[in-house]
Amino acid sequence: MGGAAHADTEPRRRIPAWAKSLVSILLGAGLLVGVLPQFADLDEVWEAIRGLSIVGVVTLAAAATWNILTYQFVMMSALPGLRWRHAFMTGQISTAVSNTLPAGAVVGIGVTYSVLSSFGHGTAAIALTSIITGFWNTLAKFAMPTVALFLLALNDEVNEGLLTAAGVGAVLLVAAVTVLVLVVSSEAFARKIGSAVQRFVSAFLGLLGRPEVSGWEESFARFRWRSAALLKRRWHLLTLATAVSHVSLYWVLLAALRQMGVAPEQVHWYEVLGVFAFVQLATALPITPGGIGLVEVGMSAGLVLAGGREPAVVAAVLVYRSLTYLLQVVLGISCYAVWRIEARRNARTGDPDGAGEAN
Repeated sequence: MGGAAHADTEPRRRIPAWAKSLVSILLGAGLLVGVLPQFADLDEVWEAIRGLSIVGVVTLAAAATWNILTYQFVMMSALPGLRWRHAFMTGQISTAVSNTLPAGAVVGIGVTYSVLSSFGHGTAAIALTSIITGFWNTLAKFAMPTVALFLLALNDEVNEGLLTAAGVGAVLLVAAVTVLVLVVSSEAFARKIGSAVQRFVSAFLGLLGRPEVSGWEESFARFRWRSAALLKRRWHLLTLATAVSHVSLYWVLLAALRQMGVAPEQVHWYEVLGVFAFVQLATALPITPGGIGLVEVGMSAGLVLAGGREPAVVAAVLVYRSLTYLLQVVLGISCYAVWRIEARRNARTGDPDGAGEAN
């Protein structure tokens, strides 16, 4: 009995953060190396990529460039006064972090704060921008399966998998919009949400042996006032920019499929949208860094089931990920180097780039 009582009082062993990160990375690598090659012979995949024409290269480069440029408009819509160049650097750096680190989205918020604050923007404005843009991007991921299901229904091609995804997405979308409306319109509700989140975070920090947090009720009340003022003025710009950003990402996938020889007779554009929307929703939780492995396997499986030829589909998905994942990591590293050089230069001159833009 004494031993049992002693065992009950022993603290539970927690899985170290590095172990969780390792599992996440290994899962992504395992899917890429162990599962993806099951869809097609990699020699045939490589042959398909090598056969890409000059016109195809130019088309894909144009689609990828446009996709990279569009996210800046989302950030600029949520942060009035933000310059395009600063938005580009911030977006690329934070995206590179999100794509390479386990739970990179959380780290990306900290990176976003560091970069934007160096350009003269205030803490409150940066926090509001991070929350609003993240929320709007999540809304888009929830909404796209429903849109795709509607388009498939018009063409009598509804399938059970997308029907389930659309239902989940619709429920999450309604719940998210309801919470946003209540937080923005009711100070009492905002304070209740702040109190509930404060208790949750404090309990989590307690498990880590860290002190509780406080003042979140007041913070959420201030967020309500700031977000209401911002959304009243710019909700339409933010919604349009977010929609353009997500559609542009889909266009890169569609362009890659067509250039790899996956014709509309094999997989229609609305079927591609359905697979794209399903995978976007499935990877909304950061199981692997940047969805690595999950996106490649999920898209390849869905597009092959839709009728695409295996080598061409896998080649297209790998080209798509190279243009929307690897390319942005390279750009993010380059932007980080430029930002650090400029930060050191501005520290010496005492004239920070972007001074006077604070909100």
